[in-house]
Amino acid sequence: MADPELEKIRQQRLAQLQAQHGGGDPNQAKAQEERMQAMEEAKHSILSQALSQDARARLNTIKLSKPEKGAMVENMICRMVQMGQVSTRISEQELIQLLESLNQQMPKSTSTVKFDRRRAALDSDDDDDLIM
Repeated sequence: MADPELEKIRQQRLAQLQAQHGGGDPNQAKAQEERMQAMEEAKHSILSQALSQDARARLNTIKLSKPEKGAMVENMICRMVQMGQVSTRISEQELIQLLESLNQQMPKSTSTVKFDRRRAALDSDDDDDLIM
C-alpha cells in the first residue's frame, strides 16, 4: 500500500474509535465528569443525613468488602429517602435488618473451588528414587 492509502485507513479507524467512545470532545467528557461528581456529592449528602454514624460506618465496611453490594444498598437507601419512606435516621440495627432482608431476597452465589491434580506427574518426589 502507498502511504496516502495507509494514512486514509488510519484516519477512518481513528474516526471510528472516536465515534465509539463518545467522540473526542473534551468539553463533553468534562461536563459528564462534573455531573457524575455532583451526583456522588448529592448521594453522600443524603446518606449522611439519613444514616447514623454507626450505620454509616457499617455501610462503609460493607463497601470495602463487597463494593457492588455496598453501592446497591446506598442506592436503595437514597431511593427510600427520596420517596419519603424514611422519617428518622436509620440506626445500625435498622441497617442490619435492611441488609438481612436484602440477603434473603438476593440469590446466594455459590462459589466452588476446583483443584487441578494433573501436576502429580510432574512431582519432584519421584526424582529421589532415581538417585539411589
